[in-house]
Amino acid sequence: MKALVLEKAGKISIQNKAFDETLGETDVQVKIHSVGICGSDIHYYQHGRIGPFVVQAPMVLGHEASGTVLAVGKKVTHIKVGDRVCMEPGIPDMQSPQSRAGIYNLDPAVRFWATPPIDGSLRETLIHPAAFTFPLPDNVSFAEGAMVEPLAIGMHAATKAGIKPGDIALVIGAGTIGVVTALAALAGGCAEVIICDVFDEKLAIAANYQGLHAVNIKSGQLAQKVSELTSGNGVDIVFECSGSKAAIATVSEHIAPGGTAVLIGMPIDAAPLDIVAAQAKEVTFKTIFRYANMYPRTLRLLSSGKLNVKPLISATYKFAEGIEAFERAAAGNPTDIKIMLEME
Repeated sequence: MKALVLEKAGKISIQNKAFDETLGETDVQVKIHSVGICGSDIHYYQHGRIGPFVVQAPMVLGHEASGTVLAVGKKVTHIKVGDRVCMEPGIPDMQSPQSRAGIYNLDPAVRFWATPPIDGSLRETLIHPAAFTFPLPDNVSFAEGAMVEPLAIGMHAATKAGIKPGDIALVIGAGTIGVVTALAALAGGCAEVIICDVFDEKLAIAANYQGLHAVNIKSGQLAQKVSELTSGNGVDIVFECSGSKAAIATVSEHIAPGGTAVLIGMPIDAAPLDIVAAQAKEVTFKTIFRYANMYPRTLRLLSSGKLNVKPLISATYKFAEGIEAFERAAAGNPTDIKIMLEME
């Protein structure tokens, strides 16, 4: 079948590729419709590695996917042929201690699409466990279904933060993950969310959402906005989504005493942290790695209209234009949030 393959750093191509896959009794076969291009896809494309994960052989990219069910295994009961679905891309060992504890995202043996050496979803069809495949509500499009994957990260972060109704949060970074985290925080009960970045173009997109206050860090007005919305007390929660070492170093600056910092963005290497500033406020630090048990909740919120990701889809390309789409995504256009590919 046709697939978009990363041959090596800086080189991708559309190829005819065979896959050694067999439909098991608890699996489904899915015809792929929409795939979002993630920052990790771009990082592998540009550098051939992310930390210890190194591309050592050609690998199919893509892990934010939706499609239509072509076949189901004989033990699959909650999904039928013809269903529109999205797929959670991480496949854990269900017998691992982490999976048994409900934190399957932390299973060291998890097989995650488009993480070396596992092939991703930018291909015509694939076989996937039914347990990690979810029917799309009738009012959720294929493109929105593909957006469930990054949304799940924001949902996981909002859940870990322990939001209380009426909380005020600050999100650092207005890329895809920053904006979806801000939306998840609002859906989770925050009254107001401040989101900051250095790109006005990204902030302009975020500013269109009710309840989001967009501030350019370079304006020097972030502290003023925090003070204005919190009566000078500081925000209840900071979500650090940029991965910037400078941002991480001062993550406690705008937090209220007793507040919470959730670290989502991943710096390229070790980042400094002002421990004393955090201690003086008794800041609680939490970290997240991907997500667990978030797809059903995310789909319910999308279907209800309480999450709206349509404004975040900046452009849609056909699969035949996949190389052009990746080149655009790699260019880092500040007006782009999510580039989507359609297989059909």
